[in-house]
Amino acid sequence: MTARRWQLAHGRHLDLGDKAVVVGILNVTPDSFSDGGLFDAAETALVQARRMLGEGALVVDVGGESTRPGASAITAGEEQARILPVIEALAGSGEALISVDTYRAETARLAVAAGAHIINDVWGLQREPDIARVAAETGAGLIIMHTGRDRRKLPDVIADQFAFLEKSLEIARRHGIADDHIVLDAGFGFAKETAEDNLDLMARFSELNALGFPLMAGTSRKRFIGTVTGRDAAERGAGTAATSVILRLKGADLFRVHDVAINVDALAVADAMLARETAVSER
Repeated sequence: MTARRWQLAHGRHLDLGDKAVVVGILNVTPDSFSDGGLFDAAETALVQARRMLGEGALVVDVGGESTRPGASAITAGEEQARILPVIEALAGSGEALISVDTYRAETARLAVAAGAHIINDVWGLQREPDIARVAAETGAGLIIMHTGRDRRKLPDVIADQFAFLEKSLEIARRHGIADDHIVLDAGFGFAKETAEDNLDLMARFSELNALGFPLMAGTSRKRFIGTVTGRDAAERGAGTAATSVILRLKGADLFRVHDVAINVDALAVADAMLARETAVSER
């Protein structure tokens, strides 16, 4: 794995490469697809965040609006009321690196001011491009995710990744965001409608290394894992861990998951195997 330093807001950074980084999902929402309503009060959200950190997550990704297909839209004010108290409390305790899952520029600005270190935009800067200005001005780490929603996709899964992400990277560079602040996310499940679509993306994931950026994998509890395993959403932890291992071996650096402990353990084995593989090849 290529060693890289990911620069974040508030003078923080993450070293990527030798060890997989687990990002714990904290949905402060009533309607997310597998954990809606479980952590939508600040107190329960903080308990969950601390549990994930104790299990080995290095980042907590806080989201206030469900991104599942068909989810009801909310206002920026509703989103901010849900997430800002949680971010402020986590930042105040100094317990975690904090990511904010939002596509709204103003929400991102307020979240970083409240203590978030990373902006995670599931629309890849292409819904509210002004979010790139916020990232540049705050020095936040930036996760740019691929999505196929609300547009015509190219038929080849990797060609579509490159076309979308290169447009997003152009927006980032136009706003002065340095490359060492950027991570790319292939957007599993976001308008990849069938299990085959997602498995094809997973099979060819290593081709995304040609973009030259660290990569995040977000397969956690996704529908395609349910199709393969026959498990309901809350029971897809083992299936998710299997995808995490596969994607680690194909070059992913960060893993955004609901079930932290099982993924931390699975990725520790993958990392150990990669380290031995390197050691053997250098003999």
